Amino acid sequence: MAETHVLFVEDDDVIREATQLALERDGFVVTAMPDGLSGLEAFRAARPDIALLDVMLPGMDGVSLCRRIRDESTVPVIMLSARADSIDVVLGLEAGADDYVTKPFDGAVLMARIRAVLRRFGHAGGASGGDGSDASGRRQDERGLLVFGDLEVDTEGMEVRRSGAPVALTPTEMRLLLEFSSAPGTVLSRDKLLERVWDYGWGGDTRVVDVHVQRLRAKIGQERIETVRGFGYKLRP
Repeated sequence: MAETHVLFVEDDDVIREATQLALERDGFVVTAMPDGLSGLEAFRAARPDIALLDVMLPGMDGVSLCRRIRDESTVPVIMLSARADSIDVVLGLEAGADDYVTKPFDGAVLMARIRAVLRRFGHAGGASGGDGSDASGRRQDERGLLVFGDLEVDTEGMEVRRSGAPVALTPTEMRLLLEFSSAPGTVLSRDKLLERVWDYGWGGDTRVVDVHVQRLRAKIGQERIETVRGFGYKLRP
C-alpha cells in the first residue's frame, strides 16, 4: 500500500519539526515548508495526498495558499489556527479547506482528524440503488442517477450536473450532497452531518457544516438546500 504524503506548511520551527517527527513516526511521508510561497512550490512539485496549512504564514498566508491549492486540486486541506477565532476558521473554510484544528493541538487529535479526512476522500460512498421514482419525487435509474429538477447526481460516477452542465464539487461537498440526496425532504441536523460527512465520533464545530452548506448552495442553487431553523438542513425534492 502506498504511503500517504503530507504537505505541512508551518513557520514556527519548533512546531514544524516536532509535528513532522510525529507524522513520520505514524507512517506518513512529510514535506515540511516554512512559508506559503515555498509551500505552493512544494505542492506543485510533490502533489501530496493531504495538506496541513497554518493560517498565519509569511510570504503568502495559509488562507491564500489554500485558495491557490483549491484552484488546482481537490486534495484535502486541513487548516491550523493558533486560536479558535471565528474569522480565521470561516475564512479558511470559505477558501476551500475541509476541516481545521486549533493550536496548540494534541498529536492524537491531529492524527485522528487527518485519518478521518483521508477516509472520507478514499471512500466517497453513495446512495442506495433502485429504479423509477420514490415518494419524495426523486428519480433514480439503473446507472445510479438521482434527479431533482434540473439537478442530476450520478452516485456511480460521482458527478453532478445542473441544467446539463457539470458542477465541480470537492469530495467533501460531494459527500454532503450525497447525504442530502439520499433522504430528500428529511431534515439533517448539523451534528448528524458532522458524524456522517466529517466522520466525527465526537462533538465538532458546526461552523464547518454551515460554511460547506453555503459553498454547496452556491454551486447547485441557493434554493435547493433549505435551512430549518433550530434543527438543520434539508434538500428540497
